[in-house]
Amino acid sequence: MAFKNLGIIDPILQALAQEGYTTPTPIQQQAIPIVLQGRDLLGCAQTGTGKTAAFAIPIIQHLAEKKQHRPGIKALILTPTRELAIQIDESFAAYGRFAKISHTVIFGGVSQLHQVNALKRGVDVLVATPGRLLDLIGQKYIDLSKLEIFVLDEADRMLDMGFIHDVKKVIALLPSKRQTLFFSATMPPEIQKLADSLLTHPALVEVTPPSSTVDKIEQRLYYTNKGDKPALLLYLLQEKKIGSALVFTRTKHGADKVVKLLQREKVKCAAIHGNKSQNNRQNALNDFKSGKLQVLVATDIAARGIDIDELANVFNYDLPNIPETYVHRIGRTGRAGNSGLAMSFVDGETLKELKDIEKLIGKKIPVIEDHPFPFTGVVPEPTPAKPAQKPASQSGNRSSDKNRKNRWRR
Repeated sequence: MAFKNLGIIDPILQALAQEGYTTPTPIQQQAIPIVLQGRDLLGCAQTGTGKTAAFAIPIIQHLAEKKQHRPGIKALILTPTRELAIQIDESFAAYGRFAKISHTVIFGGVSQLHQVNALKRGVDVLVATPGRLLDLIGQKYIDLSKLEIFVLDEADRMLDMGFIHDVKKVIALLPSKRQTLFFSATMPPEIQKLADSLLTHPALVEVTPPSSTVDKIEQRLYYTNKGDKPALLLYLLQEKKIGSALVFTRTKHGADKVVKLLQREKVKCAAIHGNKSQNNRQNALNDFKSGKLQVLVATDIAARGIDIDELANVFNYDLPNIPETYVHRIGRTGRAGNSGLAMSFVDGETLKELKDIEKLIGKKIPVIEDHPFPFTGVVPEPTPAKPAQKPASQSGNRSSDKNRKNRWRR
């Protein structure tokens, strides 16, 4: 099926053609006709499935086709992070370049001056993070009384990041008569309850089952001691020639420590986390996408908006304490039909987290035992890894050189 078969108007088809898009992804194919009909939608879809276009395209079409164009914000997209907000706004710019709609993005961490000026000029579509949105509503810069379409994106991540109360405050300010589009990769009970309260006779679009992991992602588990994790990371990056990689840590301090270690070994890398300025984070992300950096080290909050089609490798340097976060993390790779590799380090302090993750995804993650930094404690029932095809980004033979092994531990 092609986009032109979904009832999309010519200005949007022209923009999609310029972007090189001709065939919709499964969620786009299912969701776009539903949204164009004006129905509420519950979308269960992981990041990387094309869900942004699934709501952006019909919103642009709805606004472009309106004969009576009243001033005021017609569509609000609420999303958890700055990076994701920026990317969604860029999508509206790309798909709507030939349609007469206006849009802007607002988020915290930067001066509100330019954002306020854009709002004063008037916008049809507003992409926002919860904190800055409530702040500017409180300052009377934003009026949602004319709103027609509300999109809550990555609802489960809103819950993970502690934004759910802010989300409920925003919802209380919306007109009762509206179309609501609700997207979440997983559906924990509180998110299911929120969806039930927001949606009216919604259509369900479920691209992958909740909490499942992308089939094309090869998952590997490395048991190691906590003090050996830096050495194991260097070993895999350098000795095993892992290419570009996104490395997750639990804390901002941990991310900075990993960057210092890698830079000492001449690995081109940078960290993105909440203590970094928006410009710093965006520059690091751009350098990583362009190949100037081999490794990007990130906390979960900072990494949520990262959208890189050809990212081959993800490291869970620290396992997350929320199992759904594991699904989100490894979903950074294996996009757009590409294969991906997710490698997780487990030490004696994160065995419980591993158990919770494997329960959530419904399978054991294969254990790689053939590495120089094995766990010296008791490993619970290791699952031998199946003979795997060597990924394109990995090559080279294991070294038994003791001097080299010691170098990894520096």
